[in-house]
Amino acid sequence: MDGSGPPTESPGEYRVEELARRASVSVDTVRYYQTRGLLPAPRRRGRVALYGDAHLERLARIRALHEEGLTLALIAKVLEAPEESPTGPLLEALAREHVGERTLSREELAREAGLPAALVSAAQQAGLLEPLHLEGEERFAASDVEMARAGLAVLQAGFPMAELLQLAVDHARNVRDVTERAIDLFDDNVRKTALEDAEGAASVTAAFHDLLPQVTRLIALHFQRTLVTRALERLDRSGASDDLRAALSATRDRSLAIEVGWRGAGGGRRP
Repeated sequence: MDGSGPPTESPGEYRVEELARRASVSVDTVRYYQTRGLLPAPRRRGRVALYGDAHLERLARIRALHEEGLTLALIAKVLEAPEESPTGPLLEALAREHVGERTLSREELAREAGLPAALVSAAQQAGLLEPLHLEGEERFAASDVEMARAGLAVLQAGFPMAELLQLAVDHARNVRDVTERAIDLFDDNVRKTALEDAEGAASVTAAFHDLLPQVTRLIALHFQRTLVTRALERLDRSGASDDLRAALSATRDRSLAIEVGWRGAGGGRRP
């Protein structure tokens, strides 16, 4: 049995109980990671499973990524990417940007955003909020709080919730299509080109860091300008009040401030 005899067979060799103790996880967690393919199979000496320092290092990395809020699926992709490949650091950067600095339960998200939990559930069912699944528990990214607060502000302006949710679903569907094409552009023109670059992974990750805020700002400003322009055109056709046209013109001329930051590994924001 695994539990018989001393826990450590020789330097650098550990039975599952000793490995779990050194990694500060449970034995069940070690075995669960193995079933998910996150941890390589142990070496066997007869009926005894023996783990090594490589397993201990892998568990430390899994734990670090997990504490940042990465899902096990994302962690698997990060671990699978070769260290010398540009994909590895880029994937890790993408994963960290996706979850932000921390994760929240549905109740915590609702409380911080000032929303009823039922409304958070409705947004999730509509596909507007996509929780992470961390060891069977649903968790939400910190950025979801900002999205929920923005949605609440729109609702409070008098928009019907059902129609607003449907509009948001349609928008999300279109955004997914556009982002797939944008990823193809990045892949073809930046990532693959970097494979021939001596800097390799570093140049791809740096490009991602630099481009993401700019692309996000570009899309947000374009959407804002298009929305205001189309609204003004409709007002002109309908003969709406001069005051409303003046307010929209001021918004278009001065442009609302759109702030985009980068969540680095340390939780701070890049200017």
